[in-house]
Amino acid sequence: MAPRANWKGFLRLSLVTCPVALYPATSESEKISFNQLNRATGHRIKYLKVDADTGDEVPNEDIVKGYQLEKDQFIEVTKEELEEIALESTRTIEIDEFVDKTDIDPRYLIRPYYLRPDGKVGRDAFAVIRETIREMDKVAIGRVVLTNREHIIALEPRDKGLIGTLLRYPYEVRDPAEYFDEIQEVKVTKDMLDLARHIVTQKAGRFDPKKFEDHYETALVDLINLKRAGKPITPKERPRGENVVDLMDALRKSAGGAAAETKAPKKPAKKAKKASAGQKEMLMPIAGKKAAKEAAVKKPAAGARRKSA
Repeated sequence: MAPRANWKGFLRLSLVTCPVALYPATSESEKISFNQLNRATGHRIKYLKVDADTGDEVPNEDIVKGYQLEKDQFIEVTKEELEEIALESTRTIEIDEFVDKTDIDPRYLIRPYYLRPDGKVGRDAFAVIRETIREMDKVAIGRVVLTNREHIIALEPRDKGLIGTLLRYPYEVRDPAEYFDEIQEVKVTKDMLDLARHIVTQKAGRFDPKKFEDHYETALVDLINLKRAGKPITPKERPRGENVVDLMDALRKSAGGAAAETKAPKKPAKKAKKASAGQKEMLMPIAGKKAAKEAAVKKPAAGARRKSA
């Protein structure tokens, strides 16, 4: 079953309208996370909303939004006032234009969502909009309000639905000149480029996210397993970066190493670690098992204080 929609409303192309629902296309909920604890008691830390001057706790119903003009001077804005300026895009994604995907600068991409029909009504209209975008090989640009802010959204077909990617506004993108202008010009010789191209050719492949492993997540699992088992933690030697003295020599060695990797038989895919009875539930989160991750916070070995992981 799909998760709860972040937004529900209508998708509109001119006079063609259909009800739709927007869902997050990505999730980080399965990553290991930590709670903050009181070292002395082992209890979780709780955050309170307090008055900055009096130190008294403030109930949610007494908290309002405020825009700071200068130090200690704010303009209060109520929920009702914000609702008064609600935009049409609060309930409708209006398609304004169609552009080539290559026109969208990657710096403007924020995060992706799945867009699908909401119920049986409007499925035909949704299919017409989806297939029109697909047939024209374009990206539809519209506007949507999420978390009380209007966002630009780029829509493109994906299977039977649409992928909607939120885009940044120009004022949110920094000028690269601030970072790149001070880079000194360097003359790159043809020999250097030829060797570098050779390395790239040898390492060429196709993007496949299944090949990637979150090494930090794996290391966290190993760390927690060791601590649960009461075993000592041995620091690993950190890789040391070395200055390249002879760039041509480094390129030649790299090119030779890349060629050797290509000729060598490919290693079989890593098999999942065989977990002992006490570690099985902790190793499973690496494979993305949410239920197993929840099991990771079970009571540790006897005698140890219970902590959340």
